[in-house]
Amino acid sequence: MSRLRCRTALPAAFVVAGLLLSGCGGGDRGSIATSDRAPAGAPVPAVQVESADQSGGSGEAARREPAAGRTKAATGTGPGVEIAGPTRTIVYTGEMTVRAKDVTAAAENAKRIVTAAGGRLDSEESSSSGRHGDATLVFKIPPDAYQRVVAQLGKDLGERESLRQTTEDVTEQVADVESRLKSAQASLGQLRTLLGKAKTIGEVLSVEREISSREADLESLQARQKALAAQTAAATLTLRLIGPAAVVTEPEPEDQGFLSGLRDGWRAMVNSAKVALMVLGALLPWLVVLAALWFAVVLVRRPSRRRAAASARGGEDDGASPDQREQAAAGPDTGVPAP
Repeated sequence: MSRLRCRTALPAAFVVAGLLLSGCGGGDRGSIATSDRAPAGAPVPAVQVESADQSGGSGEAARREPAAGRTKAATGTGPGVEIAGPTRTIVYTGEMTVRAKDVTAAAENAKRIVTAAGGRLDSEESSSSGRHGDATLVFKIPPDAYQRVVAQLGKDLGERESLRQTTEDVTEQVADVESRLKSAQASLGQLRTLLGKAKTIGEVLSVEREISSREADLESLQARQKALAAQTAAATLTLRLIGPAAVVTEPEPEDQGFLSGLRDGWRAMVNSAKVALMVLGALLPWLVVLAALWFAVVLVRRPSRRRAAASARGGEDDGASPDQREQAAAGPDTGVPAP
């Protein structure tokens, strides 16, 4: 009887266990399906994502979670928050060539445009007028209006032929000059304090020499600061206006290589020859005068040399020996011994 009960209980236990397992699996699938049907903007619980990754049945939910994380990271600071970077100090320089129908009228129009933008005319040069007219104007323009003025000049004055623009970031230079200027001023203040405490003449002279040196450095830094301020306060635009029939000569690009070196060497040799000829031309009058003086000296000294040579030949032709010529020069021999 007991054996029958055991045999009956075992199949029943297996059936119950199978039902429990199938119920758990159905619950899992139900939770995953619910997460798939959830709205796109709804947050996905971490447990559901993990079960989806393990089962492999909910790839879409797994893809939405990283996307939501990226959105939060991108919008975490809020749309109204702006991160301000360091202020940069830029020097703007431009060169523009415009072909205008009337160079004079275009120049006046350019002055009006720049003046209206708060700029000024720094220099002006014009060569001629008419169809072959050519004028060069240098403007100083506020940096915030530079791009707008350049675009307006190229549009209103005529046909723009070329435009070259360069920018130079001098932020580090400005900061360096300001830092060194503050240090120099502080150092001068300390030296002046020491000068008031100096007791001997030697100490006074030493401190005054150091103060003079630091003041010179301070003046140099102040001049550098003013130059940088002038460069950054206004952009520089060089505007060239040409007439309809004017020919624009563009600079040739620099050539590199053997031919360029050969050409430069030939030019250097020609320039050296020109310099040598110029020096020779400057010295030629002096050489002519010196040659005339030398020729005059030779003419004066030639007769005296001839007489000296003739007297020397005459002494050799009389046949006397050198001893006899000496005795003749000393006088006749009297035979009286010298006292």
